Amino acid sequence: MPCDPQLLREAPFFALLDDEELAVLAGQVERRTFAPRQRIYKIGDPAGTAYVMVSGAVQVTTIDEDHQDVLFDQPASGDLFGFASMLDQTPHQTNAIALEESVCIELDRHDILTLVQQKPHAAMDMLTVLGQRLHAAQQLVRGRAARNPNEIIEAEATFGERVADAVASFGGSWTFIISFLVLLMVYSAINVALGGRAWDPYPFILLNLILSMLAAIQAPVIMMSQNRQDTKDRLRGELDFEVNRRSEAEIQALTGKVNLLIDKLGDVDDEVRRLRPLP
Repeated sequence: MPCDPQLLREAPFFALLDDEELAVLAGQVERRTFAPRQRIYKIGDPAGTAYVMVSGAVQVTTIDEDHQDVLFDQPASGDLFGFASMLDQTPHQTNAIALEESVCIELDRHDILTLVQQKPHAAMDMLTVLGQRLHAAQQLVRGRAARNPNEIIEAEATFGERVADAVASFGGSWTFIISFLVLLMVYSAINVALGGRAWDPYPFILLNLILSMLAAIQAPVIMMSQNRQDTKDRLRGELDFEVNRRSEAEIQALTGKVNLLIDKLGDVDDEVRRLRPLP
């Protein structure tokens, strides 16, 4: 089915193309309609085509190391999916399924090559978009690296956990130590001064009972706070691992696309020189 060039303009990757370049590309690609629950492609399929989302809903998933389905992307209108595999001609590494009746634009490497051969400047426009996405990925990585695990933990903390943190923080401070020593000295001095009228004469059995009860309660409260600190450390490690993994994947994918387009631009330049030799 023929494709409207304006539909291609809505795709960020083709947003910088002019009307003539969009017309050339629109004459190459096809408009496809997928029924609900129809599989668009699966992991391992030959990477012949990529798709631009027009309308509907598509879910892109992959399989993790535990053989569980993991949601990879839910492309919005204008988004590309299956593009990386189409460019480097490797089998698809994700599954794409239409959740409802969906309309997509199907394109392949030949469509991109035809556009670049007829309109060489289109390659620079697409490279510019890839450069912008690379910068956006770097900003995303920096933003994820700046996520504070303490803030995440505090946002999910219950009232009891907040109390435990406050007790542990106060109990481990010099303010508590000095205040408690002063209180013990005043308590002991008053009972010694009262002599036979003291409510807790020496050896201060009541005071010993109170201290034992305080220690019995304070110990598990402090352990609760330590468990929370362990959770923060574990979350910090998970965030670091996530940032490193996403950074590596994003940079490798974008670098591969840029290198491939640079190679294609070089091929087009060689072809132009061959067809139009210098006088």
